[in-house]
Amino acid sequence: MTTVLLTGFEPFAGDATNPSGDAVRLVGEAWTGGERLVTAVLPVAFARAAERMRELIDAHSPDVILATGLAGGRAVVTPERVAINLTDARIPDNDGARPIDEPSMPGAPAAAFATLPVKAIAAALVDAGIPSAVSYTAGTFVCNHVMFTALDAVADRPGGACGLRPPPVVHRGGACRRTVPADVRHRAGDRHRHPHEHRHDPRSDARGQGRVARAVRISADVVVSPILGKMRLMLCW
Repeated sequence: MTTVLLTGFEPFAGDATNPSGDAVRLVGEAWTGGERLVTAVLPVAFARAAERMRELIDAHSPDVILATGLAGGRAVVTPERVAINLTDARIPDNDGARPIDEPSMPGAPAAAFATLPVKAIAAALVDAGIPSAVSYTAGTFVCNHVMFTALDAVADRPGGACGLRPPPVVHRGGACRRTVPADVRHRAGDRHRHPHEHRHDPRSDARGQGRVARAVRISADVVVSPILGKMRLMLCW
């Protein structure tokens, strides 16, 4: 049986919620796929998030890793093509750490490239009515750090990895294929001031959470298809 590891992030930067963590819970509650689903909400902390991701990979040996995280300042869902070996935080993480111009992993390559079909994932999202485009930068905050860590953790295992991030503004809805009910929706406002400093609109309802959850399900469907079912994926939102 294919094992899917689905992660989101806890709130940070003073926000009360994080849509990525909320979407992970929604998908977990409504999961009806044939795959085994493992869910986790990661801390927004460089050291602890990377450690937790490695623990989850070691414990569950997932075939697919869907690691979601908020992407402020973007208008579409973006599959990430590359993670860079750099941490450069404009704001502190939830543990107070604020690395500047430091490597994610000393001695590791400068970048790690996706080895899964990010263009196919973006195309599937667009076909489902969710605007999407491939991205070539995952930033330098915790999401990029987790993506780089996960790519390193699975480098000596079968399969591959890539990344993906959704925008904070999600206004369109639609029934989630096989997972989230049509009445589960969320609308998030973008008060973005910097790629590392995301703000979640407190007026949010269920529309954006449902849309993010729907995008997670569609992305999973692409990589657990008969052709790609044994490949490993990381989607960093």
